[in-house]
Amino acid sequence: MSVVSDIEKVLGNAEKLNPELNSFLSIERENALARAAEIDSKTGEQKLRGLAVAVKDNICTKGMRTSCGSRILHNYRAQYDATAISRLNAAGAIVVGKTNMDEFAMGSSNESSAFGPAKNPWDVTRVPGGSSGGSAVAVASGVVRVALGSETGGSVRQPASLCGIGGLKPTYGRISRYGLVAFASSLDSIGIFGKTSRDIAEVLGVIAGRDPLDSTSADVPVSDYIANITNSIEGKTIGVPRELLGDGMDADVREKVYAAIDNFVSLGAKRVDIELPYAKYGIAVYYIIATAEASSNLARYDGVRYGFRADESDELRKMYFKTREEGFGPEVKRRIMLGTYVLSSGYYDAYYSKAQKVRALVKRDYVAAFTKCDAILTPTSPSVAFKIGEKSDDPLAMYLNDIYTVSANLAGVPAISIPCGLSNDGLPVGVQLVGNFWSEDALLNFAHTYETAYPLNEKPPVYAD
Repeated sequence: MSVVSDIEKVLGNAEKLNPELNSFLSIERENALARAAEIDSKTGEQKLRGLAVAVKDNICTKGMRTSCGSRILHNYRAQYDATAISRLNAAGAIVVGKTNMDEFAMGSSNESSAFGPAKNPWDVTRVPGGSSGGSAVAVASGVVRVALGSETGGSVRQPASLCGIGGLKPTYGRISRYGLVAFASSLDSIGIFGKTSRDIAEVLGVIAGRDPLDSTSADVPVSDYIANITNSIEGKTIGVPRELLGDGMDADVREKVYAAIDNFVSLGAKRVDIELPYAKYGIAVYYIIATAEASSNLARYDGVRYGFRADESDELRKMYFKTREEGFGPEVKRRIMLGTYVLSSGYYDAYYSKAQKVRALVKRDYVAAFTKCDAILTPTSPSVAFKIGEKSDDPLAMYLNDIYTVSANLAGVPAISIPCGLSNDGLPVGVQLVGNFWSEDALLNFAHTYETAYPLNEKPPVYAD
């Protein structure tokens, strides 16, 4: 088949399912077909020739909508491509649409999107997770094999878990953040969703690596992830932290995660007990540091240069206030206020400064743990997908969905979520593997070995033709 025919089918499925799933905020039919025709006309090898990719709507794609799921940027079209997008384009991939997300990536359910929540294809009355929910749904529903998301505290891994697919957060600095709209700059990463770990590996090999446009990107060699993915895990060690297998997990999740540990042992891995004593402070530390950085990063949205501007303001400060009042949703406002508070005079040392010190201890725990094991295994999410609206009035309960994921962002280490079965209600459960710095190849090797032996063959009820 031609690339045009393949992309036409993808676009058709996206358009057919979107009224029910709301996974795409924009479907780029004209751009995608023009790119497909261009690729059909070329000869020569391209690593990702004709691969349809869905992209979270906070990653800049030139000429396409980049709204961040917010009213304040509802009509903004990016003026340039993010580095990750440039590299995908150069490898022959095709962006077919921009996906739904929690507003400015602030959320764990996709319910804070200004354009309505994306819906889980396993049960459309339930959330897909967040903040990269739309990208997860686009992959889980079979529209695309691969999608880009972003991670600040679990926004790829958690929706991957709730939607029954793979989701990788790389080491901080592995993928350029140039063109990723900032939420919390010391925590943000572009991540990858895939039907399989091989899909993720193919895309990671293209978009990873040093970028002079991002000073935080690392000059560290990029592995041949495909070449290493089929290696044996015989004798590799998996660390299991008691601190992250305690109370708070659904019974179904606990059962599937412990079964996954046994399954890894049956595949030749060795289990070792480890300690991550400061992991229990992860949520508190994360929601201080992330909100502080957000309050600074989001100050640029004032209605002056681009994006939404409130009408009928006769004075500059009033225009600022009214634009932000009307443009930002309640969750974004809540986090801006929290962040401004912890940075304010008299509270900086008590909150922000102390949180940074504990963050260093969280990182130290991981460094120590990786002297004893090759990867650390935990649940990805404490529960399966919950009902839309179930936690909307309880921000703390929503924040606790990130309890197993935030510490990897705080430490900057890579982590991947893979499916490990279905609950008694037929909803996906994910298990998380956390690796040492720059060990994405080892994580993908673990993931590929597991999914080959214990695949999740079931498809969700809402699935592409």
